[in-house]
Amino acid sequence: MDEKFIFAAGSTAANRYAANFLKNAGCPVTESPGRNVRYLLLDVPGFGPEGRLRGGGHIETLLQQLPRDVLICGGNLAHPALDGYETVDFLKDEAYLCGNAYITAECALDVALPYLKRTLRGCKILIIGWGRIGKCLARILKNLDADVTVAARNPKDRAMLRALGYKAVTMEHLPAMLGEFRLLYNTVPYPVLTSVQMENCREECIKIELASKDGIAGDDIIIARGLPGIHMPDSSGKLIAETFLRLCFGR
Repeated sequence: MDEKFIFAAGSTAANRYAANFLKNAGCPVTESPGRNVRYLLLDVPGFGPEGRLRGGGHIETLLQQLPRDVLICGGNLAHPALDGYETVDFLKDEAYLCGNAYITAECALDVALPYLKRTLRGCKILIIGWGRIGKCLARILKNLDADVTVAARNPKDRAMLRALGYKAVTMEHLPAMLGEFRLLYNTVPYPVLTSVQMENCREECIKIELASKDGIAGDDIIIARGLPGIHMPDSSGKLIAETFLRLCFGR
């Protein structure tokens, strides 16, 4: 282990859990920035829409307190102030993305259940998209005996879905089918269903948006982004710490 310190500068609960996990793993974690810091661990993602750190403040101010050779770790690190710095972006790491997708899928159940008012067994559920989150969510729901239908663009994906025991539909068939479902999850980050098409949903249908950009429209959509850090910061922090150790130390 490098003798210089790790400074976890994030503001989220997940970042704090990550710092504690690293401490328990025997890593030298410091509580404040300084010239002895070799690794700067930001939130994942690290910046808000205006380019400020997620907890507020400017990255430039923080960098002034750190050595020039500091290694900056976190997510979405394409920030002009970081030009010339060595960075490790977790959101470009497939293992992190897959792990985060699974945590997101478990969180998505927590979001739905208080509104659903029923068990998942036999519940007709539509998942739009067969990416990382869609795959994890479908598997969890199927294991709970839910009646799962997945909408996917690619014919090969639909063939595999059917082979795995799921119902599979095309995106084009969705508007006419919406009235069948009690719970709907969107994981596709581009427009899929308009507010007019969403009116075909049954009145009691719970509609949850998981994608980074809206794919479904309407007044009663539950926007559920950044779920791991909100609902399961312990697991999210552990994933961040494990990714840090793997990418920076090969552990």
